[in-house]
Amino acid sequence: MGPAYIRLPLLAVLLFGVGLIPAAIRRCGWRAIPRGIVEVVKQEWTLKRLLYIGTGLFAFYLCYVGYRNLKSVLPIYTDGVLWDTQLAQLDRWMSGGTNPAFVLQDFFGVGLTAEVLSLFYLAYMPLIPLSIGVVLVMCRNLITGAWFVTAISLNWVMGTISYYAFPAVGPIYHQEQYYQALPETGTSSLQAALWDNRLEFLADPITADAIHGVAAFASLHCSVTFAMALFAQRVASNTALRWAAWIFFGTTFIATVYFGWHYSIDSIVGVVIGWACVAIGQRVTSKYPSGSRASKPSVADSDEVVPSPGSAAVS
Repeated sequence: MGPAYIRLPLLAVLLFGVGLIPAAIRRCGWRAIPRGIVEVVKQEWTLKRLLYIGTGLFAFYLCYVGYRNLKSVLPIYTDGVLWDTQLAQLDRWMSGGTNPAFVLQDFFGVGLTAEVLSLFYLAYMPLIPLSIGVVLVMCRNLITGAWFVTAISLNWVMGTISYYAFPAVGPIYHQEQYYQALPETGTSSLQAALWDNRLEFLADPITADAIHGVAAFASLHCSVTFAMALFAQRVASNTALRWAAWIFFGTTFIATVYFGWHYSIDSIVGVVIGWACVAIGQRVTSKYPSGSRASKPSVADSDEVVPSPGSAAVS
């Protein structure tokens, strides 16, 4: 579907169309869908809401592209310094003297489980922009959407800082021999492609077309999926949605270590980053302190109401 600046607007338009029909049916019934569509657009899709969606998509895109570009030039500005040896030693100490990936591979096996974990890990890539679009377009509470976009965007910012603080390539590249028992999956193909891009970039950083995308500390897969699960826990009224978010995070956490993408400490710090991003996102987008349950909104517009943690703001 092209670059992100094409995909994101198309996604927003698609979600607008998907959400418009049910809204029209709720408003006017099955027999008056055209009239319902007109009424929904006139009464609910204000200029303010359109500007809000556009601003949210642009903010997300800007933070992500900045993150990607700064990650790409990471080897240049860190002078090739890597912390993999220290992180691997810490990993072994945390798991009682063995590689934690061995523990997970022995426990879950290396057959069908690898395929399933690979699907979950790769699903992260389309899921993030999809979740941004769903919350921005489908959620009528503008501040709830702003909270989510801010939290996800902050993950790119804090993740970039962690990359530069402790640059590392990750276990699969630092100790490749430990992961050769794993079968060929979409994840292994991605790992090979990223390493080829790294080698191409390092060969000529000035003119190389490849984007360098290898960085281990901290795990952005874990930080973003934890932030999504925590956000859903705080605002979603649908129990199945909350469970699905936590299952997706837990499976992703296991996959990051299982496939050697990250050391255990990378994924743990990723969780801390995800929690911090949700907390900061709520603080900076809310009109009231996050703990002030007694505070009452002073505006009548429901789009301006800030949900307190645990409230049912998103179904």
